[in-house]
Amino acid sequence: MAERPLFSFAVVLALAPMVLAVATAAGALACAGPGGAPEEPPARPAEGARRPGAGRPADLPTVLEARVLDERPHAANAFTQGLLLDDGFLYESTGLNGRSTLRKVDPTTGEVLVQRDLPATIFAEGLALVPSADGDRLIQLTWQNGLALVWDRERLEQLGEYRYSGEGWGLTFDGERLIMSDGSSTLTFRDPESFEPTGEVKVTLAGHPLSRLNELEWVDGKVWANVWGSTTVVEIDPATGKVTATVDLADLVTRLDPAEGLRIDVLNGIAFRPADETGATGTFLVTGKLWPRLFEVSFEPKAR
Repeated sequence: MAERPLFSFAVVLALAPMVLAVATAAGALACAGPGGAPEEPPARPAEGARRPGAGRPADLPTVLEARVLDERPHAANAFTQGLLLDDGFLYESTGLNGRSTLRKVDPTTGEVLVQRDLPATIFAEGLALVPSADGDRLIQLTWQNGLALVWDRERLEQLGEYRYSGEGWGLTFDGERLIMSDGSSTLTFRDPESFEPTGEVKVTLAGHPLSRLNELEWVDGKVWANVWGSTTVVEIDPATGKVTATVDLADLVTRLDPAEGLRIDVLNGIAFRPADETGATGTFLVTGKLWPRLFEVSFEPKAR
């Protein structure tokens, strides 16, 4: 998403408890968002995991927790805006004027295999992959430039661009439509060939609008989103806009060394790693802006 002033390690830690407040007895779940509107964090169970919370009120999301499975290097100069995994490689969009890039990355070592630097006037944002028989395309948003850059995935060569109104934050593809966030509580559906809007849905948490939706990832019929300025990730039903699960990733920040923490910005970047042929459960690769590490995590029912 678009970036405000850089966040310090201390600020991120201070935000963590504020972002996720879950009242268990009354079943009231709310997070203070911009303008005082209730807001909530998200999460999703590991692939195939049974959802807890039978009998919970329909508008209350399932609360999950993250189990860290692995830690890997990540380029500490990457102001991560978009992240996805395809064919064994990470594709990453990084932001800031004069520092925005599109990268192909080894997900195990963190090595940047290919990098395309963008013009200094471009502030890059979310990233989505659109498969095609004519060649897979990467579509990269920009924050306030009103441009969506189209790239050939194989060669990382720019093919063209689309124009749109408003801000660009996050982007993902559901197999038929592009789904885009703009910092508000609205997700916009777009045609993958023309980038024209085809519909929208308002995202709500426990009945209240949830804004600051940032980096997006499509997983098994649901949209996962970072909530900007927090350590929260949410799962959204694209048909209704309801947040169906939340997870707080504040523990990941505490795993960084204090010296590393002084240089980082907020959590951002979530890529799904599907279950493999061994039957292992699908996991998520998550990181943050200027984070020196990438974490592989599973989202599981929160222990009672």
